[in-house]
Amino acid sequence: MSQDKENGKNEEKEVVLKESEYLKLKEDADKAAEFADKILRLQADFENTRKRIEREKQDFVKFANEGIILELLNILDDLERTVNLAETHKENPEVFLKGVEMILAHLYEMLKEYGVKPIEATGKIFDPHCHEALMQIANKDLPEHTIVEELQKGYKLNDRVIRTAKVKVSKKVEEKNG
Repeated sequence: MSQDKENGKNEEKEVVLKESEYLKLKEDADKAAEFADKILRLQADFENTRKRIEREKQDFVKFANEGIILELLNILDDLERTVNLAETHKENPEVFLKGVEMILAHLYEMLKEYGVKPIEATGKIFDPHCHEALMQIANKDLPEHTIVEELQKGYKLNDRVIRTAKVKVSKKVEEKNG
């Protein structure tokens, strides 16, 4: 036999089984092949689903702002009409001002619909989560850290601060000892 191995010949051994054992092994082999096929198909389905979800996610991100942009385009149209009216009726600045006020009202209403609210500032106590102090001013009539003036409005989107209010804050008046 060692000579057969050297010649590269491998003889297959013959195994004797009971017919019931053979049928059981054949059934198990068929089931294994069926399961392997199912695994390959499920793996392919999973990969296709993952790719589809990724494409849908990219499309969602790409077009998520479509609604708000359409509303902004309406406001842009209103602004263009107002500027056009002001250019043709230069002698009536009240008409121009009224148009701008209507556009502002439309813009505020649109932002409100999307969950955007202004942050209250003037007269409130300074809150570093909502306000950004740009200046301090001595004021003996107000408690320390009271917002004296709002320099730029801040906004929240659904109760999350998206832009802090830029404010001027009161500080204690330093008394001079003589």
